[in-house]
Amino acid sequence: MKVKEGFEMQNVCGEYIIVPAGVENVDYSKIISLNPTAAYLWENVAKMEEFTVEQMAELLLSEYEVEKEIALEDSKLIAECWAEMGLVE
Repeated sequence: MKVKEGFEMQNVCGEYIIVPAGVENVDYSKIISLNPTAAYLWENVAKMEEFTVEQMAELLLSEYEVEKEIALEDSKLIAECWAEMGLVE
C-alpha cells in the first residue's frame, strides 16, 4: 500500500493531524488526529513509495519496546483504519 497523494501531516499546537493538501481534496471532515505513535508511522511510511504492514511493524519495533506480535497487530489495525478513511491505497 502507499499513502494517497493530497494528504499531509501537520503539527498544530502539539497535536498531529492529517489534512487534505490540494484543492481537489478540500473536505474538512477528513482532518484526522494522530497519537504520537501513529504520527511516527505516518511520517515514515509517507516517505516510502509503497509499504507493508510488516514494514510498519518493523518501524514500531525499532522505535518502541513492544513485542513483535503486538506491533504486527497494531500495524494491521492502523493500516485498515487509514484505508477506511481513504488515506492509503
